[in-house]
Amino acid sequence: MSEILITRSRGSIVECVHFGDVAVVGPDGKLIASCGDADKYTYFRSSAKPIQALNLIISGAAERFGINDQELALVCASHYSEDQHLETARSILAKAGLDESFLRCGAARSIKPEIAFSQSEAGIPPQRIKSDCSGKHSGMLATCAHKGYPLDTYLNPEHPLQQELIAIVSEVCDYPVEKIGVGVDGCGVPVFALPIRNMALAYARFAAPETLPERYRSAAIRAFEAMNAYPAMVSGTGGFCTALMQATGGRMIGKVGAMGVYTIGIKTARLGIALKIGDGSPGMAQVAAMHVLRELDLLTEAEYERLESFHQPPVLNDEGLRVGEVRAVFSLKKNG
Repeated sequence: MSEILITRSRGSIVECVHFGDVAVVGPDGKLIASCGDADKYTYFRSSAKPIQALNLIISGAAERFGINDQELALVCASHYSEDQHLETARSILAKAGLDESFLRCGAARSIKPEIAFSQSEAGIPPQRIKSDCSGKHSGMLATCAHKGYPLDTYLNPEHPLQQELIAIVSEVCDYPVEKIGVGVDGCGVPVFALPIRNMALAYARFAAPETLPERYRSAAIRAFEAMNAYPAMVSGTGGFCTALMQATGGRMIGKVGAMGVYTIGIKTARLGIALKIGDGSPGMAQVAAMHVLRELDLLTEAEYERLESFHQPPVLNDEGLRVGEVRAVFSLKKNG
């Protein structure tokens, strides 16, 4: 059963509580720590992107089209549609002989409210390239172009690309493909549901790639290193994914998913973390993720100081005055 992970207070009164679930797993699948239901079955959402990106590499498309690490990091990203992100997505498409008209993600503005507001104020309309998933879609299209798959139906669950992707998720997460639930993500691609324990396992294996099936090992190493080499690609200015990798100097990858999903792989500790905030409230997953890292002593004091604002963000009023706080209130149950 889910437990209360986070409270939001105004003055001395708690006015909101957020339930959720956490799983911390080693690359052998052993549950190291948990809170709530470690087998919570939910959608992977965009936390699956680094796993899906493996197909771009193992297919040979990345090599054929000269996809560099900055571009690969964007394929793994939920980006803020800053100029650097848009230029990189266009570069991926151009290398595959395509352009943004081939994208089938919905027209969007930035997922960061401040940037979206600026785009609106400037009269910039929503565009597909501005979707936070345009990097992933560009990588999918590049793979289709390389393998001769149809380009106009790449979102269809029966499309050969999507069949490859669900098989990769099944293998990396060690979860039977027939048990994976399939829905439609916000950007139109098939989205996969499975237990958070298995999501955490995938990230533990990214952190210990020798435990992956052999055909994924070098690709996982490259994806891990690309995300750390170009963390600004993975979310953007002020984003938690970007800040986490900048602060931890190559030891971790972190990837947000919509509706309160967050996943982390920690190379030095050989651990994977996955969590789900039950109500999907924006910003709460990073608070819980920081709390897990703190409880397991996975951050140095210097790293924590750089990231502390994500752990205990203030509640501000319209004048910018602090009127409350958001606080993680859970303790992990540690096994062994």
